[in-house]
Parts: sequence; C-alpha cells; structure tokens
Amino acid sequence: MDPYHAGSRAVQDRLGVRAVADHVGRSIGPGIREVAAAFLGLQPMLVIGAADEAGRMWSSLLTGTAGFVRATGPRRIAVTGGPPDGDPLTAALATEGTDVGTLALDPRTRRRMRLNGTAAPTPRGFVVTAEQVFSNCPRYLQRRTLQAPVPGRAGPVRRGRELTPDQQRLVRAADTFFIATAAADGTDASHRGGNPGFVQVTSPNELSWQDYPGNSMFLTLGNLEGHPRAGLLFVDWSTGTTLQLTGTATTAFGAAARTTRFTVAETVETPHASPLRWSAPEYSPANPPVRESA
Repeated sequence: MDPYHAGSRAVQDRLGVRAVADHVGRSIGPGIREVAAAFLGLQPMLVIGAADEAGRMWSSLLTGTAGFVRATGPRRIAVTGGPPDGDPLTAALATEGTDVGTLALDPRTRRRMRLNGTAAPTPRGFVVTAEQVFSNCPRYLQRRTLQAPVPGRAGPVRRGRELTPDQQRLVRAADTFFIATAAADGTDASHRGGNPGFVQVTSPNELSWQDYPGNSMFLTLGNLEGHPRAGLLFVDWSTGTTLQLTGTATTAFGAAARTTRFTVAETVETPHASPLRWSAPEYSPANPPVRESA
C-alpha cells in the first residue's frame, strides 16, 4: 500500500521528489522492530499529537522513568500515566479510538522514532495500536544531556488567545519545537529544529519558520494541504515549562525556500510540566543560518 496520501503526494510532485519519497517510504510499516522496541524502553519522554473534543490539534509532552513507554506486541505500545493536569489532550487520550501521532526523541543520542495509530485507555494509562512506524535521521536535532529530574507537580495552567511577551521570548529563543497535524487517514507528530531564532514571531497571533530540507516524505506539509489545523509544542528544557499552541498553518512555496505560517487560536502554558531537566544544547551541524522570512 502507498504510505502517502494525496496531500503528501501533491507536495512531493510539486517539488519533484516523488522518487526519493518512494525510496524513503519503504521504511514505513506497521510493525515495531526489536531495535525500535529497545529504543522506546529507554526513553523518559514521549511527544503525542491528537485532536481534542472540539477538533483542535494539540501536541503534548508525556514523561516518566525509562520503561513508561514500552512495546507490548509487534504493533502495540503501552504508556503508563498521561499528560499533566489541565493538558488539552487529557480527554482525548481517555477516549477509545482516538487517532494519535507519537514521537520518541532522545536528545542524548539525537535519535527519533515516529509511531502513528489509534489509542485506547487502560487502567494505568493508554495503549496505541500502530499503523505507521518509522525512524528519522538526526538532522536538525540538538544534543542535550539529561540532568537529575526535579520532583514536584506542574504549576497552574495559564490559558490565553495570544502570546504574552514572555511566551514570545520563549518561542524566539527556541531551537526545537514539535508539531501535530492530521489528515483523513490519521494523525502525525513531528519535530522541527534549528538555531535560535529560526521560529519568528511576527505578531502575538502569528509565527513563521522556514521549512528546511528533510527526508522528502512531506508528511506534515502534506497533512496541511487539506487540513490546516495544527498543534505546536515548545519546551523550556531548563525548567520543564511547556507552551502548547493550537491554530492553523499554511505553507508558501517560494522559488528558493518554503515558509510555514502559523496563526494562534489558543495558548496553554504549564510551568514545570515536565520534571526532566536538560543541559544547554550542542547544536546540530546541519542547522542552517537563521534568516528573515520573506
């Protein structure tokens, strides 16, 4: 079966990379290989993307001790626990049949793995039945060292309709964020990385970033072709604070570059949402110089 839907194919054809995408797409399958299962069992965090009960897309950060995410079969993973209190995806992850995209990313080794499928609640958390499993290259991933966790509860959730000045500073300083998108055939969670400043705040309600060359799959941009809803997640790696944004995204295809613009509909900031603390980054050598978007 073709691992790509019409939206991804449209972007691939527009950019003339269908043959490359076909080659890379051979790595996409529903099975969790032994090396992937071992990788999952070592991770202290998992990014998950889904739509809430109102259809808005969100990306959330789940954390736990190594083993809180584990493969329990050739096509299934189990997650112990769930998102912090007040997270926008709490209800969705407690509902059977929710389409989800997950991303296990390890800053320590600059490795990442994506698993997309459907979720169902369990007494201890939830499970995901896989429909697509594949790994990505380490391009644009910053290396970080995991420091001692800081126990305690997340702070009170702060909700808004636009970015505050402090949130704008967090976004401008970011070298990493995560994006959840969806299409008729499922949901995907992906990573975007670059040097600080690669995400630009053009107003309290709008962000933009240049779409750097990648694996030519164009899963995210393909989803946005027909479904502009998107959910962004920014993490303050030194404090554990998370900033979640939901809204819509569109991509402008220029002669020399692609630029994605995101319009903010709602914000959710959770101080100390994650107990994990990470070192300052060692930036990826693949990161391009930051330049102003057109």
